[in-house]
Amino acid sequence: MTGDLIRLTREGPVATIRLDRPAKHNILAMDEVPELLALLEELDSDENLRVITLTGTGEKSFSAGVDLGDVLTRDWTVNPLEVLADRIETLHVPTVCALNGNVYGGATDLALACDFRIGVAGMKLVMPPAKLGVVFHESGLRRYVERLGPQVARRLFLLGEPMPDETLLQVGYLDRLVPRESFEQEVADFVATLAGNSPLALASMKRAIVGISRGTLDSARLKAETLACFRTEDAAEGLAASKERRAPVFKGR
Repeated sequence: MTGDLIRLTREGPVATIRLDRPAKHNILAMDEVPELLALLEELDSDENLRVITLTGTGEKSFSAGVDLGDVLTRDWTVNPLEVLADRIETLHVPTVCALNGNVYGGATDLALACDFRIGVAGMKLVMPPAKLGVVFHESGLRRYVERLGPQVARRLFLLGEPMPDETLLQVGYLDRLVPRESFEQEVADFVATLAGNSPLALASMKRAIVGISRGTLDSARLKAETLACFRTEDAAEGLAASKERRAPVFKGR
C-alpha cells in the first residue's frame, strides 16, 4: 500500500504496517481509517500470515493520535478510531506494536489493542482528553481498565498525567523497553519468536483470551478446538521437535 500515511511491507509470514508521516508526528486523519481497516481485513484473510507489526516512522513519535482538525468538525456517533482499535484487537494473528517514539491520545489505544507493545527508551505516553474537554471512547476506556487497572486509568484519563517509559513498563503498558540502538533488532527477534509458534494454537488461544476479557468466550468452540488440536500436523510436529530437541517447523495444519 502506498498511500500518504500507510506503508505496508511483507517479509515472509510477517506484515509490517507503518504510519509514515513523521513531519506531523504520524498523525491519523479519520478519513484515512477506512483504508487502514480495509488493509486489516485483507491481512486477516491471509492464511500464510503469522504476525502483524504496527509501528511508525521517525524517532519522535509513534503517533500523535487524532488530527485535532477532526475533533470538532465530525459526527462521532460512530468513532472510526474505536472501530479501528476494536478490529486490531480481534485480528486472528498476534500483533506487536513497536512504539518508536511518543504516543498520544487515541493512538495509545491502537497500541493497547495489540497483543504486545515494545517501547523505545525515552518515549512517553500523553493522554489529553480531559485537557481538551472531550471524552475517550468506551472500548478504549474498557481496555485500559481491563489491562492496566482502574487506578492507572484514573491517572491517565482524569489527571492527564504523562507517563514516561519506565512507568509504562511498570504499569504493564509496555512488555519490553529497549534502547534506541537495538530497537529494530529486538522487535525483529520478538516477532520471529511469535512467527515460529504454531499459528493454529496462537489463533485459538488469542481468540479465547479476547473472549474471556470481553466476557464473550465461546466455551464450546474453545473445547472443540482444544480437542481437535491433538489431531493436527502442528501438534505432531511440535511434539516431535521437542523430543528431538530442535526448533519446530509449523505449517498451520
